[in-house]
Amino acid sequence: MTDEDLADGQGSTLTDPAPADDPIDTLRAESAALRDQAMRYAAEAENTRRRAEREVNDARAYAIQKFARDLLGVADNLARALEHAPKDGDDPLARNLAIGLEMTQKELLSAFSRNGLKIVEPAVGEKFDPHRHQAMMEQTSDAIAPGGVVQMLQAGYDLFGRIVRPAMVVVAAKDSTGQAASEDGEARPDDPSERQDGAGLAGASD
Repeated sequence: MTDEDLADGQGSTLTDPAPADDPIDTLRAESAALRDQAMRYAAEAENTRRRAEREVNDARAYAIQKFARDLLGVADNLARALEHAPKDGDDPLARNLAIGLEMTQKELLSAFSRNGLKIVEPAVGEKFDPHRHQAMMEQTSDAIAPGGVVQMLQAGYDLFGRIVRPAMVVVAAKDSTGQAASEDGEARPDDPSERQDGAGLAGASD
């Protein structure tokens, strides 16, 4: 072995080792990775919970949908009977009958609500929703904007977010001149200029 070989070996022995990673940085990286993993697991668990809840509601809705639809006919007949019941008559038996029908209807609707069956009653002026309403006819109106509900002919019902029966309504025709409904259901003019013109006409007519 020559002196140069010895010198090379001694030099390699004296070379400084590579610096080790900072343990604090390592812990921070591991903590961030674990936090990210925990967030993914939490999101997956929440998605699974929502999916399971939706499937349970769908199964319940499917199981009682036909039964609920059959009961709607009973509710309709009860409502019609109540409309023609002599509430203000002189006959106490007739008045008691009307009170009994009213209490029965209230209890029936309460039972519907407890089992997820909710009534759909669009207000006059509410915008027509094809997913919840069924247009039976169109009617020109000077009080309702085009596409708004002029009259409800029959209430609809919603079961766990699914329409069992849409509400049957009369819809304002395209040539209607009424005011559009705002989000809170109150009427608002379509255009400020139209409101000013209308106010001027009203003032002139007065």
